[in-house]
Amino acid sequence: MRIETIDLNFLGSEEVIASFLLLGDGSAALVETGPTTCLESLRKGLEKHGVGGADVSEVFLTHIHLDHAGASGHLAEILPNATFYVHEVGYPHMADPSNLIKSATRIYGERMDELWGEIHPVPEDRLVRLSGDGEEVGAAGGVLTAHDTPGHAYHHLTFHEPESGALFAGDVAGIRLPGRSYVRPPTPPPEVDMEAWAKSIETMRSIAPKTVSPTHFGTFGDVERHLNELEQRLQDWLLFVEERMDEGEGREEIADELKDKGDAEMLSEGAEPEDTEHYDLAGSYQALADGIIRYVERRRKDRE
Repeated sequence: MRIETIDLNFLGSEEVIASFLLLGDGSAALVETGPTTCLESLRKGLEKHGVGGADVSEVFLTHIHLDHAGASGHLAEILPNATFYVHEVGYPHMADPSNLIKSATRIYGERMDELWGEIHPVPEDRLVRLSGDGEEVGAAGGVLTAHDTPGHAYHHLTFHEPESGALFAGDVAGIRLPGRSYVRPPTPPPEVDMEAWAKSIETMRSIAPKTVSPTHFGTFGDVERHLNELEQRLQDWLLFVEERMDEGEGREEIADELKDKGDAEMLSEGAEPEDTEHYDLAGSYQALADGIIRYVERRRKDRE
């Protein structure tokens, strides 16, 4: 099986959102669709590799957030032979995205159309539920194994391709730019769960992949170092945010301080100042801080 990365050129920016094209035995599969606003880039990426709409048999969604799965309904029309595989918890929102759209609109407001475009449902007869309990699914003449990996979202899957050792990790393996070592944790609301995320990192370690491919963005071979950095930063950011909450700081102030901290960490690893703009497109600090704050508030309420 051959694996190609299609750059979806989100908002005209390179290396922010990827779709992974799997090729083999005259058939093709996709991991991630990206948002509807990137549909033309996805079309061109398929054409570049000689793949027609009828050639794609499987589409795998790591989770249903709009930057990963928003174009699915449109693709169901463009890829007439494709079956869409999604976590069983996310399945209803692909068949009927109305609640998903409402939830996203509360976060993005007037920017919904600019960022994500129009969201269409996927016909239920084209959808398959996965539990992530190690199901093996045929893909492009090979196999992908689905693993339940919550933390970023309850309905998050990673997909392992055993022949190459590739692990398509969605958001649970963090955000990282090609050529950079810095890993930013994507912690937006509403479903961040640090305990579940720590277990998912252990799950990824136990799979022992040769490479890890986060949707934001690319493929990296230093898997153990990558996961170690992500794990440490998640815990560090959680403590940082908790301390500031205890000091009575507000959400915007916490987000500003988290940005200062995160950018300093990024620069210390050799990144360039302009890299923060690319990282921000995949996960802005206001959203990241909000997700951690929500998690802390929920955990404290549960302990009362």
